[in-house]
Amino acid sequence: MSTNEFKIRRLSADEAAFEYKPTDIAPLRGREKKGIIGQPRALKALELGMSVKGPGYNIYVSGDDGTGRLSAVRETAASLPADLSGVKDFAMVHNFIKPDEPIALALQPGEAVRLFESMKRISAAVASGDTDLALKTIASVSDSYDEKVAVYLKNASVAIREGERNAKLFGVNILLDNSSAAERPIVVERNPGMNNLFGSAEKGDIPYLDIHGGSILEAAGGFLVIDADAILSNPEVWQAVKRFLSSGTLTIQNQENSVRCKPIPVDEKIILIGSEETYDKLCAKDEEFLRLFKVSAEFDFSMPATEENIAGTVAFLEAETERNSLLPLTDSALAALLTYSAWFAEFRNELTTCLSAVRDLLFEADFRAKKDGEKEISGATVERALKERSFVSSVSENRIISEILNGEMIIALSGTKTGVVNGLAVMDRGSSAFGTPAVISATVAPGTEGIVNIEHEAGLSGEIHDKGLLILEGYLRKRYARNFPLSIYAGICFEQSYGEVDGDSASSSELFALLSAIGEIPFRQDIAITGSVNQMGEIQPVGGINEKIEGFYKVCSLKGLSGSQGVIIPKQNINSLILPKEIIASVRDGKFHLYPIETIDEGMQILTGRPAGVRSPKGTFPPGTANREIEDRLKRLSELSRPAQ
Repeated sequence: MSTNEFKIRRLSADEAAFEYKPTDIAPLRGREKKGIIGQPRALKALELGMSVKGPGYNIYVSGDDGTGRLSAVRETAASLPADLSGVKDFAMVHNFIKPDEPIALALQPGEAVRLFESMKRISAAVASGDTDLALKTIASVSDSYDEKVAVYLKNASVAIREGERNAKLFGVNILLDNSSAAERPIVVERNPGMNNLFGSAEKGDIPYLDIHGGSILEAAGGFLVIDADAILSNPEVWQAVKRFLSSGTLTIQNQENSVRCKPIPVDEKIILIGSEETYDKLCAKDEEFLRLFKVSAEFDFSMPATEENIAGTVAFLEAETERNSLLPLTDSALAALLTYSAWFAEFRNELTTCLSAVRDLLFEADFRAKKDGEKEISGATVERALKERSFVSSVSENRIISEILNGEMIIALSGTKTGVVNGLAVMDRGSSAFGTPAVISATVAPGTEGIVNIEHEAGLSGEIHDKGLLILEGYLRKRYARNFPLSIYAGICFEQSYGEVDGDSASSSELFALLSAIGEIPFRQDIAITGSVNQMGEIQPVGGINEKIEGFYKVCSLKGLSGSQGVIIPKQNINSLILPKEIIASVRDGKFHLYPIETIDEGMQILTGRPAGVRSPKGTFPPGTANREIEDRLKRLSELSRPAQ
């Protein structure tokens, strides 16, 4: 093939289409759901952290909401061998030597109630003035408790002999009764303030009666689960938790420190649940964190679409249907829900581990089916639920489309322009997102300033977007400026965009606009572009590919499909395509096109309708090619940028 010949690849409808088939689902139905789906590494980490007794084996659980982190903690705990060695009763009693320092007693399960009943008899004897009975009762029970309780009872005897007649001093304040415990506790603290975690001590007439335990005490011998961001929002509490983990003892005191109980030895594991960003921040900025939290259980946002994981997702949906008394699920409904799961994961060969998102769609489909008088949930029901969801969340999207249709937002969907291309952006609005065209323009003049990012100059560019612009300069130097200095003054802008721009998914679009401006070559406006690019000119995959394609298709469809419109996408993103049936039908009918590319040259050939040009062994591009015109213009700009002699 000569350097002036080129091929353009379009995806066929069969290549662009993806969905689960009902016939694939039927053999997988009726299986029992077994544990957490698709998180083998996280589950192994949880098992390690919850089993090892060494110091510092507390756990940080990271991942997205809805991936089953808390459920996994509960299920892992239930799967471990029963070990009640750390489960205790806790009680507070009066300190007859230092009344403002109540004594904390850690007792075997059931002993707190037994001691309470014993002291109740002793208190009654003191109240009635029968000191002999009180002393005899103490003597009769002393040998049945451990040494610390025996010392307390001895001090109580001394107080009685010395004339103490306040019966309230001889009671027991039970902080935690584990007499009926059959397994290690799992306590979830959703409001981790100081008192909720560590307990409180009020300043009353009899201090030991005004001691209250917190969730740390409640979780003794087991596991305390805390939201990471919630506890980190209060540095004082976070420091106190780290001191507790380092010492292994709990001290309950009031704010004035006028009442302070003796330290209580508590053996338990703390499990923080939070985001990956919070974990990274703690690792980088908290010197004690990795010593105290040696185990990281990272929950992935997606899982391979293996038969096991597909069957597990089906079992989950069937269990939710039964648990919530939803309408029966057909095979087509399960197929549609699995297709949505793959769409949510943004990859055909994967499913989302955020099962709560799929469950939400199930609930909405059930609502739609019941409202429409159906007796079961079908694939068509799920599709209607998705359309209804799209409709109710499309206020912002429709506003942008209306601006395009009435001309307020200037965008061309036909013809050619120089220095202008249609990029694609994804707009997030709460839990919903939609794609929209974004006009990107570039201007070029002689100079030495390089590429000026107008968004950056206006304070609307994120760091990743800034990096993408620097990559473009690297590409120009490598591709063209081999034997002359790169001397240009170029401005790149997202037209009629007034919010922050970040990410590098538009870097190929920006480069195409720049190349068009440099070479003064008209580029097609009926094709939108998405994709990241590196300095070698290789196109890299991006996120939100389905939303971007759908956003451009909607605009083209509403203005009237011309038959030539389409989207350039990275070749790697083919495996991410999970598009609406309407778009697939248009691809099949030749009314809309998808162009997968690997290099900038491939995209330039599609956008110009002419060969990009391959550099010859002599180091030159063939005449008449796009690359030749771009290089020649860069040489001319370099000459014009030289200082006058």
